[in-house]
Amino acid sequence: MTAPGDLARLTAIMERLRDPQRGCEWDVAQSFATIAPYTIEEAYEVADAIDRGDMRDLRDELGDLLLQVVFHARIAEESGHFALPDVIASICDKMERRHPHIFGDAEHRGDWEHIKAEERGEKATDDSAMAGVALSLPALLRAEKLQKRASRLGFDWPDACGARAKIDEELAEVEAAENDVDRAEEIGDLLFAVVNWARKQGVDPEAALRSANAKFERRFRAMENEAGERFAALDLEAKEALWTRVKAR
Repeated sequence: MTAPGDLARLTAIMERLRDPQRGCEWDVAQSFATIAPYTIEEAYEVADAIDRGDMRDLRDELGDLLLQVVFHARIAEESGHFALPDVIASICDKMERRHPHIFGDAEHRGDWEHIKAEERGEKATDDSAMAGVALSLPALLRAEKLQKRASRLGFDWPDACGARAKIDEELAEVEAAENDVDRAEEIGDLLFAVVNWARKQGVDPEAALRSANAKFERRFRAMENEAGERFAALDLEAKEALWTRVKAR
């Protein structure tokens, strides 16, 4: 486990970097908004290290992600909102609250989603089931979360058949679109329907697409390696034949 002294060292480093007189010019200039994209990027790099099974890289990427938490907390402390100990206390309280059968009455088993819904109700004036699904999430992941929220209130296909039929319906609407604006909207509906079908199949659409991206990249690189410098000059038929050979391997 990380020793308290190590965390204190990290917070001291960030405090020095943010010092207006003695700190780093770049770090001092940052705000919540400018740092947010880096925070998202670091989270994806953690996921990438996990996918590759690279434990050394995972260690380093988790450190980068932790730095983002400390960075945000430092900016908040400078503005008088909260500090890193408040962040840590908040997540500790939340985990104990959401696991009453572990940290509280052993006979009481809380419903995780029910407890989360109560927390959302306490924090926001928006009482919609859709409240709290972050706009900054990747579109596929956000679509899945919105669909799950709707499903908990009974607005869902009873099985995968309805979700599959919706894909055909949306595909037909894409083909019938008469202009680029309508076509873009219908393709969005089609993607949303595919996410719904994946959810009904028990498949994580974000992870599935990430895997498909990795597979395509791996095969394309293999094509480039096999063809060498002449790859770009090959006609489509030759490229298709090369793709088939690579795929077969």
